Amino acid sequence: MSRGLKLGRRVFAPSTGFTVATLLLCALLIRLGTWQWHKGIQRQQEWARFARGADQVIALDERAMSDVPLYQRVSVTGRLDAARQFLLDNRTYRGRAGYEVLTPLTRAGAAALLIDRGWVPFSGTRARLPDIAFEAAAPVTLSGRIAELPSPGLASGRSGPEARAAWPRVTSYPSLAELSAALGAPLAARIVLLDPQAPFGYLRDWQPPGMAPLRHLAYALQWWSLAVLALIVWAVMSTRRNQAAASG
Repeated sequence: MSRGLKLGRRVFAPSTGFTVATLLLCALLIRLGTWQWHKGIQRQQEWARFARGADQVIALDERAMSDVPLYQRVSVTGRLDAARQFLLDNRTYRGRAGYEVLTPLTRAGAAALLIDRGWVPFSGTRARLPDIAFEAAAPVTLSGRIAELPSPGLASGRSGPEARAAWPRVTSYPSLAELSAALGAPLAARIVLLDPQAPFGYLRDWQPPGMAPLRHLAYALQWWSLAVLALIVWAVMSTRRNQAAASG
């Protein structure tokens, strides 16, 4: 006599191994979907904070970076150090390779602040760096957004500025400690993304961080849909397999 629950001509009797494997797969898919959903909510909050940061401009003066919200627009006064600049490598714009230019701004009574002056294209060879020289001997007042240094998805993408190399120094996803050591001076905990209308800049098309929140939410729904599909496949395959056994 065949084993299982008979439903008309069909028999539903899934194997233990197949059931355990399906449940483990579903648990993984649900976990991935939940992770993407939380990432989407987090991105929504960050994008909202990015939008709110443009509502007003706060004078930074000697205020600590920790006292200013991330992505807040600020104005800051100091002297740009044209002699010692950094080129952030592996920065793309609309598919084109290039660099972002980091220029120190020395301030009276406060740590130097790195100003991200925008993106410049790759020249085609590492031997010829883009010309980012400028003249700014007098103090300047600039405006921009408070931001973090770009960070890589993988630690292997990091490369600090080469010691004793000529300026500007090329670096890929450095830490503030590495940049501070290269300058021989303390640096503020965050950087400033120079406003598009401010002087001394290059291409500045600043966007909220990360991919769009709706993409994360869509990925979450995809993972959860795959979990439901896995259950359907498990049910169908279990029924078909035992139906053949019941007819023998």
